[in-house]
Parts: sequence; C-alpha cells; structure tokens
Amino acid sequence: MRTITRGTVVRHRGAAALAALSLAGVLALTGCGADRDTAGPASADKAAAGAREGAAQDKPGAAAAAPPAAAGAAGSDAAKNGQQPAAVRPHVIRTATLALETADAQKALAAARTAAEGAGGYVGTESTRRGEDGRMTSTLTLRVPGDRFDAVLGAMEGSGKLRSRKVEAQDVTEKVADVDSRVKSQQASVARVRDMMDKASALSDVVMLESELSKRQSDLESLLAQQTALKDQTSMGTITMEVSEPAPKAAQKPKDEEPSFLGALSGGWNVFTAIVRYLTLVVAVLLPFAVTAAVVLLCFRVYRRLRPAKPKAGPTPEKVPAVPGARSADPTEKTDVRD
Repeated sequence: MRTITRGTVVRHRGAAALAALSLAGVLALTGCGADRDTAGPASADKAAAGAREGAAQDKPGAAAAAPPAAAGAAGSDAAKNGQQPAAVRPHVIRTATLALETADAQKALAAARTAAEGAGGYVGTESTRRGEDGRMTSTLTLRVPGDRFDAVLGAMEGSGKLRSRKVEAQDVTEKVADVDSRVKSQQASVARVRDMMDKASALSDVVMLESELSKRQSDLESLLAQQTALKDQTSMGTITMEVSEPAPKAAQKPKDEEPSFLGALSGGWNVFTAIVRYLTLVVAVLLPFAVTAAVVLLCFRVYRRLRPAKPKAGPTPEKVPAVPGARSADPTEKTDVRD
C-alpha cells in the first residue's frame, strides 16, 4: 500500500511538472515567434495539448478514448474535404478622376452632389480657389457605393466639357481574405490565453499570461483596423471631380485693309500734326533759355553805350638813321633848281 501511494504521488508530480513546462513553452514560443497571429496560437495549442496528454496519463481509460476522438476528427476533415469551396466574392477598390470645364461651375457642383446623395453616397471634401487669370476652380471628392459607381460617374461627365478622365480599379480580394483569416486566428488566440488565465493558479503564471494577452489584444486591434479600412474602401468608390471656368477669349485683331488715297492723306495729316505738336513742345522747352540769353545780351550792349570812350593814340613816327656826309634837311633852306 505504501508503494502504490508513493507511485501515485510521483505520477501526480510528473504531470504537474509537465504542465508547468508546457506553459513555459507556450510563453517562450509566443515571445520568440515571428508571426504572432499564426505561430503563437499554434504553439499555444500544441502546448495545451501536451499538458492535457500529460494529465490524461493519470486517468484510466483516457488513452482508449483518444482513438475514437481522432477518428471523429479525421471523419470531419474528410467530410470537409469532400465539399466544394464556396465562391469568393471579389473585393475591388475603385477610384476615378474627372476634369470638366463649364461656364456655370456652381450648377455642375450641385448636380454632382445630387447624383452622389441619390445613389446613397456623400460628399467627402470640397475646395474652391480663384487663379491669377480670374478663373474659379472647384474640387469635389465624392464617396459612392460600388454598385452605383458607374452610373454616378456617367451623370457627372455630362455636367460640362470633359477635359480629362481617369478610372482605376485595384483588386484586393487576396488581401481581404488574408486579413480576415488573421483576425479569426488572433481572436481564437486571445480566447485561448484568457482560458489559460482562468485555469492558472500560480501568481507568476498569471503575470506572464496577462503580458501575453496584452500583446495579442494589441495585434488583434491592429488587424481589426485594417479590416475596417479595407471594407470601407471596397464598399465605397471615390470620385474626384475638378470643375473650372473657361478661359476668357482673346480680342480678335482687325483684318488689314488695302491702302487708299483718303487713308494716305489722313495718315500724312496725322504725321504733320504730330511733327508740329512736337516742334511746339521743343520751342516751349527752349523759350526760357532764349529769353534769358536775350536779356543778358541787351544788358551788355547798354553797358557798352553808357561807358565813356577813351582817346585814340596815333601811330609813333619812325626815326630815320642819319647818313654820313649828308646835310640835315632844313625846311627853311631854299634849294636852287637848275636846268
């Protein structure tokens, strides 16, 4: 009896140790895994299964019950494999850009709003600006349900003169399916960690599980945000419309006419009057200088007349050199003249 009791105690201690090691393995694999939404849940499942197998060794008949369960699981998998997969609904993000030109921009914008709201959509953003040339340009962004996208786009194109049109469609079916699968896996992972927290008794285990639960909930919230954004983008298309006023027409130049006599006469007269006008301007500019010069000249002449005249000195007679042996000429001496 003592030996059986000791063996039973040993088995219970071994099962407890195996469960503790399994829990540590769950947390280690979860913290070191690269993909938390796939590797983490798989590791938790394997560790939990190992803990359950270790505990099942203490219960008689547990090993015998395992094969029927495995057979049932295999049967369900075979049934699932025999069924045909359901058709996947495509998920497409549709966007369009329009540029229109119309004389009444406000009317075109009102028609676009009415078309979007009538289809179950709404106005996202709206802006208006006026350029340097005085033209007004308005930009309108509309969100329209995907099944009414083409109808609203056609109605908006008829609001004015079409300058440009661009439509894009991005298939995100695989991305949506991937995000949905990751969300389901992460939700199941969070539920398993919570279940393990309810069954944990040691304080250290509870602390480790709370930390792991916080990380998995954060990842789950990020995946849910991606799922919501994809759902909004695929269910509602985006149409951006730019409406501008036409440019003002340039003034047309008159056609060149053939020259005529009256035209030449009129042109010559215009040139003559222009020359006279410019000459008059030149005279008007020079007149102050001419008047000043005339006054100065008049004052100078008056000054010369009023000044007393100086006596004029005659020329000085030149002295003739004396000739040797000649008599000096005496004006009183008479000279005999002989034949």
